[in-house]
Amino acid sequence: MRTLIAVLGVAGLAITAPASAQTTTTTTVVTERPAAGTVVVVPDEVRTYVTQQRNNSVVLEGPVVVGQPLPDTIEYQVIPDNDGYAYAIVNDQRVLIDPKTRSIIEVYD
Repeated sequence: MRTLIAVLGVAGLAITAPASAQTTTTTTVVTERPAAGTVVVVPDEVRTYVTQQRNNSVVLEGPVVVGQPLPDTIEYQVIPDNDGYAYAIVNDQRVLIDPKTRSIIEVYD
C-alpha cells in the first residue's frame, strides 16, 4: 500500500511540475498623452489670444474634457506665430489644443 501511495505521489509531482514552470508576460502600453497631473505651461500670449477669439461655436455631444482628443469632425485654428498650439470654440467654451494629438490642453469659459 505504501508503494502505491509513493507512486501516486511521484505521478502527482510529474503532472503539476510543468504547470508551475509557466511564465507570465506583461505588456506595457505607452501613450503620447501627458500623465494625469502633468502641468503644461501655456504662454500668456497664447492664453490671451485664445480668450479673445469670437468665432462660432461648434457643438460636441458630451463634456469637453482636458486630455481628451477632439473628434476629427471638429476643425481647429492654429495660433499665429505659435504653431505648437491651436484652438477651437466648442460648446461655447474656448478650447486650447495640441495640434499634433488633437488633445485638449485647457478649457476657458
